[in-house]
Amino acid sequence: MVVSKEIQDFLLNDALERFLRYVKVWTTSDESSTSLPSTDNQFELGKILVEELNQLGLEDVIQDDLGFVYAYLPPNQGFEHVNPIGFLAHLDTSSAVSGKDVKPVIHRNYNGSEIKFATDKELLLTTNDSPQLSEYIGLDIITTQGDTLLGADDKAGIAEIIAACCAWKKFPELKHGPIIICFTPDEEIGKGIENIDEKKLPKTCYTIDGAEMGELEFECFDAWLATIKFKGLSVHPGYAKNLMINTIQIASRFFSELPESESPEHTENREGYFYLSNLQGKTEESNARLLIRDFDPKNNQRRADYLKNLKKIYEIRYPGLVVELDFLHQYENMLKFIEKKPIIVDLAKKAIEKAGLKVKSQPIRGGTDGAQLSAKGIITPNIFTGGLLAHSRKEYIPTLALQKAAEVILYLAELWTEV
Repeated sequence: MVVSKEIQDFLLNDALERFLRYVKVWTTSDESSTSLPSTDNQFELGKILVEELNQLGLEDVIQDDLGFVYAYLPPNQGFEHVNPIGFLAHLDTSSAVSGKDVKPVIHRNYNGSEIKFATDKELLLTTNDSPQLSEYIGLDIITTQGDTLLGADDKAGIAEIIAACCAWKKFPELKHGPIIICFTPDEEIGKGIENIDEKKLPKTCYTIDGAEMGELEFECFDAWLATIKFKGLSVHPGYAKNLMINTIQIASRFFSELPESESPEHTENREGYFYLSNLQGKTEESNARLLIRDFDPKNNQRRADYLKNLKKIYEIRYPGLVVELDFLHQYENMLKFIEKKPIIVDLAKKAIEKAGLKVKSQPIRGGTDGAQLSAKGIITPNIFTGGLLAHSRKEYIPTLALQKAAEVILYLAELWTEV
């Protein structure tokens, strides 16, 4: 099968219309929240998706109490015994930049020059920010007005999956076996998959949550979170000599000991890092969150040992200071699970090529829900959405990517009918 021009046009128009609606729904997650999902707003987008999936005639469509949306698309006649596959995308957006009141802007027929933003005249999107822009001359580019993120991560993925579902309904000649759809909450804070109903998912899934067109990811960081509490003593500053233990100043010195060369802004490719994402406190107590990332678990162990030694040194250096250091393993490098079933990646590569794109396989300098799912035995590589510069006010996506990702989903489903 070759996806016809008629189907391509349908996918583009359908995915674009949905994407422009979905990004306007505020779904920022909150890592400090103790509720599930972490923000009630994620329920609102889920309710919209449940209604749309029901309208499309999918079966067993539900949104559970934890915010997960599940749906089942029965196979074409004759493909009932094909191995089922799943497609997933996440509902939430990053809290790094505001995701409230997103106003998408379409820049028609991009001419290669800098893109300006309506609400911030000094904010510019150029090929220095994203070299891929030079490949998109002549295409339509979607950004925001410049005061929020866009939310292509991952509402583009949601739009692309549902556009594919629409195409399966409208064009019955498109072959597919059983398809399971799942939209998850709280991916951005790494909490969603902890509560997923594994029984509802097949053993082969794909997250639609990558970046540039053609990207296929099946290796990610090994990820740890270090939480560090500094306990000191407050004394009147006029009489504090040899008495005060000022945890704010001490914490600042502590983190200045981390090698600058191992920070996100100084690393690339397969280099790992420390990332101080939060530091708050007063004289008597300060608290910090430190992300530790690397593709090689041994390098993360080295970083953890460095922090443990630093804790000992600082408690000696500042008598009376207490440093509490705890580690949480957030997710593993999914490569070791995925490489056991190479057909899952091989078919994804073929689907991307059938969509007329060059496959771009590279390790994810981050993580996806697929990392945790793969560790659970649900092998889940990551396919592109087309969005770039995620988690920033410069986030953008070419409209063509919405079509191409949906095409890949269609091709991938057909390829699995031939296995």
